[in-house]
Amino acid sequence: MTAGQGSSGNVLAAICSFFIPGLGQLVQGRPFKALIMFVLAAVLWIIWMGWIIHLWSILDAAMFKPRG
Repeated sequence: MTAGQGSSGNVLAAICSFFIPGLGQLVQGRPFKALIMFVLAAVLWIIWMGWIIHLWSILDAAMFKPRG
């Protein structure tokens, strides 16, 4: 069964990304995107701009639609 947008899997992924940027993408099986989100958020938090990537990570996880 494939989870689509609005599914409980996406809600869980968005919640995971709320706590740690990129964790939701990792839960969805997208390790490369998870690494990008985590590293960008970590780097940008140094200059107080990490919240942008953090929000992007949450929205990306919530709106993810698997191909197929």
